[in-house]
Amino acid sequence: MTRTVVDRPQRILTVSDLTALVRDRLEEGFPDLWVEGEVSNLRTPSSGHVYFTLKDATSQIRAVLFRAGALRLRFSLKEGLQLVVRGRLTVYESRGEYQIVLDYLEPKGFGARQLALEQLKERLAREGLFDPSRKRPLPFLPRRVGIITSLTGAAIRDMLAVLRRRCPILGIVIAPVPVQGEDAAAQIAAAVRSLSASKLVDVMIVGRGGGSLEDLWCFNEEIVVRAIAASAVPVVSAVGHEIDVTLADFAADTRAPTPSAAAEMVAPVLDDLLGGLREASSRLKHSMRARLRGERQTCAAALRVLRTKPLPVEQAAQQLDELTGRLGSSLGDRLSAWERRAAACRHALESCSPKVRIRSALTLIPQLAKRIEQGLLAVLALKRHAVRSAASALDNLSPLAILGRGYSIVQTVPEGTVVKRAQDVSVGDEILARLADGRLLCDVRKILPDS
Repeated sequence: MTRTVVDRPQRILTVSDLTALVRDRLEEGFPDLWVEGEVSNLRTPSSGHVYFTLKDATSQIRAVLFRAGALRLRFSLKEGLQLVVRGRLTVYESRGEYQIVLDYLEPKGFGARQLALEQLKERLAREGLFDPSRKRPLPFLPRRVGIITSLTGAAIRDMLAVLRRRCPILGIVIAPVPVQGEDAAAQIAAAVRSLSASKLVDVMIVGRGGGSLEDLWCFNEEIVVRAIAASAVPVVSAVGHEIDVTLADFAADTRAPTPSAAAEMVAPVLDDLLGGLREASSRLKHSMRARLRGERQTCAAALRVLRTKPLPVEQAAQQLDELTGRLGSSLGDRLSAWERRAAACRHALESCSPKVRIRSALTLIPQLAKRIEQGLLAVLALKRHAVRSAASALDNLSPLAILGRGYSIVQTVPEGTVVKRAQDVSVGDEILARLADGRLLCDVRKILPDS
């Protein structure tokens, strides 16, 4: 019986070693590749990572999109969606399976941004944000109009020109915001919420001039659409030109084809309003005069019929004349009251002018400056008095002041110790006596006891 001897290699690999080698070869050989296929077995656990199988008619490969990439995804993944993906090939060592780690995904034959827009539109429509029953009519004569747009574009100039031409007395509140870029959507939504909560305006215009789909994209963001739908006052969307349509147009109460058209929608022509009032007043006067003439003719006919009873008829005629006079007076008073009200409104508008408020504030500045100056002088006077009092108290407590009253300070020589008792020195010691003016060097000749 023969035995076959098999030569063993110098190194025997473990499963982990072999898997690591395969992973290294795959990652080196396929560091960046594009693959297309259909999504199946989609899973999204609580970690936020996305796992699914990318397959075609005959083969499949596992794919993973980690949480950071999933947060940047602009559309929703779902079963059966055809994708074009970019990633790198690697091995999931725990199961020994090869997979593709994704860096970029887009729907096949349909842009990711457009798909995200359609999905968001469908979801918001299901919530009722675009329901026509939610639309509110624009106010006939608003007091103030809010404008949310950029200060650097042509749109703001066009809207201001139209508003001033049509209704010069109309108040305007401008909330300047960027209308394109990454932060534009958040700032537009914040401006809508702020104006809505301020109760300063009766209607607001949100928009900008024309541009590409990317330039107008911030008006498709969910945060902007929800802010417009939640506004307490009617909103006019005026984004781009007539052919440009954004989700903000669906959420707004009214869509304007251009910013200038939005300004025309919210601002009536003041001259037309005044002409209409004058025409209505004239028609009312003519109607009342005709009615009075008809009533007089009726009364005159009744008087001719009732000549047999002159007293009641005369009283009725007198009452009719009195009522006619009162009616005319009432109409005149009513017209006068309207004129006074219009004058009061005009005066109120003028008094709210920034120039008037600035002039009023400027008159207060000299008075406030004078009061500040007087207050500072009073404080300085009190501080000077306090300093003088403190200086006087310090002067009274100073040893030099005591010396001025005839006292002296006696010190030993050369130590300089102050002599407080006669026993502190001996006969023959030198002592230094400090006076208010000068010093004396003395010899102790005799020490006397207290008398």
